[in-house]
Amino acid sequence: MTEIEGVIKYQLHHNHTPLSNNIALAELNAWRTVMFKLNLIGQNPYRYNGYGFGNISQRMKTEALQFVISGTQTGHLSVLSHHDYCLVTQASPQTNTIVSCGETKPSSEALTHASVYLQDPQIQAVIHVHSPEIWQRTQELNLAHTAANIAYGTSEMADAVTQLFKLEHWQQTAVFAMLGHEDGVVAFGNSLNQAACALITQLSLALAIEQGQFCP
Repeated sequence: MTEIEGVIKYQLHHNHTPLSNNIALAELNAWRTVMFKLNLIGQNPYRYNGYGFGNISQRMKTEALQFVISGTQTGHLSVLSHHDYCLVTQASPQTNTIVSCGETKPSSEALTHASVYLQDPQIQAVIHVHSPEIWQRTQELNLAHTAANIAYGTSEMADAVTQLFKLEHWQQTAVFAMLGHEDGVVAFGNSLNQAACALITQLSLALAIEQGQFCP
């Protein structure tokens, strides 16, 4: 694929101001570190032209349409600081627009995160990773997926996510693949723990298939 990773494709209105210290990031940052250690979020000179990949977010409990998300091109950092997250205060997949604040701009996948949150107010966390093990076995794992001609970070991707949520039978898995985004996989849940566990479960199943020890 020739698509360049990490490019922001939506219209962004960003206010470069520090995040409030009242925004708790400990749990979010801990799970982001776990994803980094599993090479699901990160940066590698031999992958995706050396650009950072993967991101993680958490809905603000008091704001239904607001969420904190890791900043764009922070993949090289093993542990993020308060400076490396931003707050999305408004998101409109229909107009391809994000409004945010923080000392870094939101991830290029922020519009996809927003689309997931808009499907259900109970969803509290979204994790977007790059897992070739899961992505390459989308069919074998019977994962829901967006089409190969739909690029990441676009209103078309947001629309495709909305369509996926109409397929009620797959929502218990809480994981879907983006076939138009190399190795792109998204997990969501009512908590960070739930989203992360759903993702790691699919990774374990993919590895079992790879090792010839599992047949779904």
